[in-house]
Amino acid sequence: MKIPNIIIDGTTIGANCPPYIIAEISANHNGSIDRAFKIIDKAKNAGASAIKLQTYRPDTITLNCDTDEFKVFGGLWDGRTLYDLYKEAHLPWDWHKPLFDYAYRLGITIFSSPFDNTAIDLLEDLNAPAYKIASFEAVDLPLIKYAASTGKPIIISTGMADAEEIQEAIEAAREGGCIELAILHCVSGYPAPASDYNLRTIPDMIQRFGLVTGLSDHTIDNTTAVTSIALGASIIEKHVTLDRNGGGPDDSFSLEPQELAALCRDTKTAWEALGQVDYGMKSSEQGNVKFRRSLYFVKDMEAGEIITEECVRSVRPGFGLAPKYLTEILGKKITDNIKRNTPVSWAMLQ
Repeated sequence: MKIPNIIIDGTTIGANCPPYIIAEISANHNGSIDRAFKIIDKAKNAGASAIKLQTYRPDTITLNCDTDEFKVFGGLWDGRTLYDLYKEAHLPWDWHKPLFDYAYRLGITIFSSPFDNTAIDLLEDLNAPAYKIASFEAVDLPLIKYAASTGKPIIISTGMADAEEIQEAIEAAREGGCIELAILHCVSGYPAPASDYNLRTIPDMIQRFGLVTGLSDHTIDNTTAVTSIALGASIIEKHVTLDRNGGGPDDSFSLEPQELAALCRDTKTAWEALGQVDYGMKSSEQGNVKFRRSLYFVKDMEAGEIITEECVRSVRPGFGLAPKYLTEILGKKITDNIKRNTPVSWAMLQ
């Protein structure tokens, strides 16, 4: 099955392209636009393909309510109301333009996850080149359709979604007018253990849905992400911070700059190692062919003598006949005097 590539901001993304690495700022600005600028700097220097923001206000993503339904119990955000959590974590809307402008000047792609229609309107004013639908919003089909109506490429994370819900999200994007669409395998745990990821799902997703497929990775190191490349992931999304101990809501499960640089390097190496089906000799092997085994005379012989098993051996280097010809040369006569340690060739035999 040929999977159609997508293009974001001039970069082609697909199985035959280097991995597309998205550095997710999320809440790791920790209330400081200067910190957000620094994360963009570090992501660019690390080799990331794109920076991603999250565009919402607390009142566009939840309700200001303190009943148990609107509280988080357990995990990183235990006891907090959704409203208070998102009030702390959200990226102020008036920061978006300076961050977009800064990324443009640096030459790194920037886009965002919108969480309601007004967020999409804001991002359209900034000429966002793509949209990312977060896992929790993958069931918000009207939101997906509205994002699709922009005609921009869309990436949908699939955390918590079953196969039917993923298909519904894809259909909503198509109905809205989206042509360039990708999906990300995701586990919506923060952090998520590697054992939850079941990366063998990725090739199944590629086959089942026929889309560019990647990984939104919430594990605390790069092993899961690098492994996913071997299974067909074309996009890797990771949360990025300046300091994992920075105290922000997402810092503890995010990559620090040097880890992001390692992710960019190692996923590209994994992708390059995949290559294609090729049984031919590789460029790095050319100089070593001469060290393969071949047949050599191991005793002095006179013209007319018959070759026996005591006369030849399979040894390194490889300047003689291949060892597979041993049975063919046994019993043949040699045409000239031969000194030991001479490679066997057909020209020497009657």
